[in-house]
Amino acid sequence: MYYGEIKSCDIANGEGVRVTLFVSGCTNHCEHCFQPQTWDFAYGQPFTSETEEELLRLLSPNYINGLTLLGGEPFEPENQRVLLPFIRRVRDVYPKKNIWAFSGFTYEELTQSSGHPRCEETSEFLSLIDVLVDGRYIEAEKDISLRFRGSRNQRLIDLDASRKAGQLCFLPDRGK
Repeated sequence: MYYGEIKSCDIANGEGVRVTLFVSGCTNHCEHCFQPQTWDFAYGQPFTSETEEELLRLLSPNYINGLTLLGGEPFEPENQRVLLPFIRRVRDVYPKKNIWAFSGFTYEELTQSSGHPRCEETSEFLSLIDVLVDGRYIEAEKDISLRFRGSRNQRLIDLDASRKAGQLCFLPDRGK
């Protein structure tokens, strides 16, 4: 897996101050994507054990609320296979920090029984994510007043609350 960027002090891609990893590779190719260079699976730098150690180090300060994964597309199967062992480590080392993931795929696409992007890692991958921002960017639905997303069709899914309730629960749109 490759990644395009790491932000060590990000306040735009999740609640609080976050460390953000922009992975490379995306098959969604949303029209007017804000980072089309990340569609290329070989864009940027290789994600190595040194990259993991750097991310874990960046997550260590108390003021960092958690990790955000976006891209590109974290839920491309080849990215899930690399990210899953890493987010297990994040959970082990920092159990009180939360993990957000942004995906152009919908929750329903990720949880269907088969088909792209579902793979053998998807269920566990989702089980380690606290908040999923899902849905493709759609220019006709663009709304710059939304928190943490660019178009009205995209959702802020509270996966922790959803698992407890047995149905999808959404984060409120406070602070638009």
